[in-house]
Amino acid sequence: MFRRREPVPFAFVAEADRFRSNVTPPPRESLSKTQIAARSLVGLTVVAGLVGSLLFGMPALQPSETPAKSQQSEASEGR
Repeated sequence: MFRRREPVPFAFVAEADRFRSNVTPPPRESLSKTQIAARSLVGLTVVAGLVGSLLFGMPALQPSETPAKSQQSEASEGR
């Protein structure tokens, strides 16, 4: 039912899942004040655009009252 796995010919392949590097990545550079300000400005612009689209779009989504007179073109009124 259960088979034994074949032996791995190279020891480093068998130990690859346990391998950890002793080399640490370089530390991240800190953001400058200009970069922080630019990212904040982009974020505020995106948020303001979303809020503005909601404010201007909400009236269009509201059900409108039915007009008193049926919609007809002005050309058909004189008939």
